Amino acid sequence: MKARRPTRPDPRPERTEALRLADGRELWLRPVHPADAGPIAGAFELLDEDEVRRRYLHPVKALNPEYLDALVRPVPGEAFAVVAAEPLPPGEALVGALARLSRDPDRDSAEFAILVSHFVSGQGLGIALMRRLVEWAEANGIRRIWGDVLDENTAMIALAQVMGFRRDTSPESPNLLRIVLELSPPKKTRRR
Repeated sequence: MKARRPTRPDPRPERTEALRLADGRELWLRPVHPADAGPIAGAFELLDEDEVRRRYLHPVKALNPEYLDALVRPVPGEAFAVVAAEPLPPGEALVGALARLSRDPDRDSAEFAILVSHFVSGQGLGIALMRRLVEWAEANGIRRIWGDVLDENTAMIALAQVMGFRRDTSPESPNLLRIVLELSPPKKTRRR
């Protein structure tokens, strides 16, 4: 991974972590904030059609205001979103990457989504974002995370392979793969 990783993982998925990219830029990996709505909407306009299609699985011209509001105001315990942004306060920082996790109705699993802009792609952000999603999932009792990925999205498929996801066919479409990561059950502490 090209982004710097702490030597000991911090058990708090809600933390802010400074990442130094291979090209020397520094980004903050931090939970999304409501003030990020404007910068996320602005960054979305800079994405090319292929980036949007690989993330949303179909063309999207603009982010729906209700969707954007839900994204920047995740319901505690039900959803989590993290951004890779400039080292500036939320609302002022450009957002280069975003990942979210939404708990399924069964409560044991959650769907993930990751979008890394071409402006910062290829520098290890996908893995850093996915690790943060996994930390949050484990801290919240989720046993598996999953996502549907276009079979042509080689970057996401490679990330999934590195992270240990299994690949299944998606029930949604023959050109989609469902990637699934089984998480470790929570460790039980002994009482003395």
